[in-house]
Amino acid sequence: MATTGGSSSTAPLLDGSPPTSHRRIVGGATWAQTLGNIVVSIVGTGVLGLPYAFRMAGWLAGTLGVAVAGASTFFCMLLLIQCRDRLEEHEDEEISDQVHIQSYGDLGAKVFGTTGRYLTELLVLTSQAGSAVAYLVFIGQNLSSLFIKTNQSLASPTIFIFCLLLPLEIILSFIRSLSSIAPFSAFADTCNVLAMAIVIKEEIQMFNQFSWERSAFNGTWGLPFAGGVAVFCFDGFSMTLPLEASMADRRKFRWVLLVAFMAITTVYISFGIFGYLAYGDETKDIITLNLPNNWSAIAVKVGLCIALAFTFPIILHPIYEIIEMKLASSGWSQKFCCNAHGERLGLHGARMLVLLIITTVASCIPGFGAFISLVGSTVSAALAFVLPATFHLLLMGSKLKLWQRAVDYLILLVGIAFAGYGTYDALSHHIMGS
Repeated sequence: MATTGGSSSTAPLLDGSPPTSHRRIVGGATWAQTLGNIVVSIVGTGVLGLPYAFRMAGWLAGTLGVAVAGASTFFCMLLLIQCRDRLEEHEDEEISDQVHIQSYGDLGAKVFGTTGRYLTELLVLTSQAGSAVAYLVFIGQNLSSLFIKTNQSLASPTIFIFCLLLPLEIILSFIRSLSSIAPFSAFADTCNVLAMAIVIKEEIQMFNQFSWERSAFNGTWGLPFAGGVAVFCFDGFSMTLPLEASMADRRKFRWVLLVAFMAITTVYISFGIFGYLAYGDETKDIITLNLPNNWSAIAVKVGLCIALAFTFPIILHPIYEIIEMKLASSGWSQKFCCNAHGERLGLHGARMLVLLIITTVASCIPGFGAFISLVGSTVSAALAFVLPATFHLLLMGSKLKLWQRAVDYLILLVGIAFAGYGTYDALSHHIMGS
């Protein structure tokens, strides 16, 4: 199951230890399996916020924003692969047993040492935490919409987040094996597809009511907002190297990635345009909130909420493991957890503290769309544009032609500017102004 945006909720653990020397493990995935894995890693519930982004930017500006975000993310993923290939070629020239670059963190360590590893993994974990908060906001708002007409006192998303989701997630946090939760990931993806299908069905039924005079461009303030949502929807950057390494024939990965991005971008643009044309200025930040409370819409909302609630521990798994690894290596923790029972108590206590912090943050978020735009404009933009361009410039060195250097610097500068302006816009005009 993808993150709410897109980053994979099944992203492998990026631990803090230095990479070990070993030969590359040859993957066995076919091109079709890899294509499916790419789609699952990128497409998530963030897509249900795209029509609102199109409302904010206008249908033409939103279309261009999604297309540019998709093309830029695809290009920067290729930059990461080039960096990894260059490093492994260099290792082959110097030692017989090459160092396999397994993760984004490994690449950061090769460029900037331990600081680079910590910075890269901090951004990945912050992105995971942002996706976890978005999950809770999404679930809380959808459950709230089911009761808002019958009982206003029970309709607050905060009530569902603290009274229903927090106890459930605390119970699920005791499950150590992700394999027992993994089937819910497929169920969640199915619910995502069904949600999109039902939204499209409702929109087709409203076809005669479409206003083809919807604004194509809603002013400059809407552009960074829509850009942040689009970048969030293409999130899944930390899976680039593992996905490429998983293929039996790695030479085909670029073409598989291109096909996946073309298909995903087309779906995103179509979904955003039709949602905005159907509901116009009434488009909610989660498009399922525009659906009538009939049996099909209620079934999809409940199904989405159940599936996401049970896949939520997968989102938090990398965070749990990083924290537990640090606790296990700290001196005071070893003194406190002097036996197996104390160790289990310490680990479960740490997990519950993480859950409490994330649910508290989620209860303070005024809107799903504003939040995912903020995450997209900050950590997602740094992971997708700033770091890949920086790594490519530093690692490829003299191998780069002038135009390649120019493109890298352009991506780097635009990425930094977008992150700064998008953060200001999301905070000042959408979050603080809510």
